Amino acid sequence: MSQAIAAYLHYLTIFGLFALLSLEHLLFKQPLTFERARSLLRIDIAYGVCASLVLFTGAARVIWFGKGAGYYLHNPLFYAKVGLFLLVALLSTLPTLTYFNWVHELREGRAPAITPGRAKLVIMVIRLELLVLLIIPLLATLMARGFGVLPG
Repeated sequence: MSQAIAAYLHYLTIFGLFALLSLEHLLFKQPLTFERARSLLRIDIAYGVCASLVLFTGAARVIWFGKGAGYYLHNPLFYAKVGLFLLVALLSTLPTLTYFNWVHELREGRAPAITPGRAKLVIMVIRLELLVLLIIPLLATLMARGFGVLPG
């Protein structure tokens, strides 16, 4: 039963991660209002917390649940999955830094100023994050069905 709960929590956090990033994508548009900017900052904080939970629940499945660390650690698809997750984490630093640069203006009750070039870059990064996140479940599905297992 604990194995099923661990898997469920992992899936739930992944869905939350994707939902939060999709919400960021929908809200990030010019002209930026005070309310949307404040929401984007809060959503991004929740996204970071959710990403941490995805990592924690995933690590718990590798170490204590699932098929055991030996299965995962000898599968190149596992490393591809983790690498893509780390790529998403790296990519997410640009939107996060952008939002955190707005804190001063938001505290003053003003909508933050953002150049069209920076706005376009943030949107493209969010879209790239969404695309990469879509690939990770494919790798997980392949891995769960025995693909990538090295002969040993």
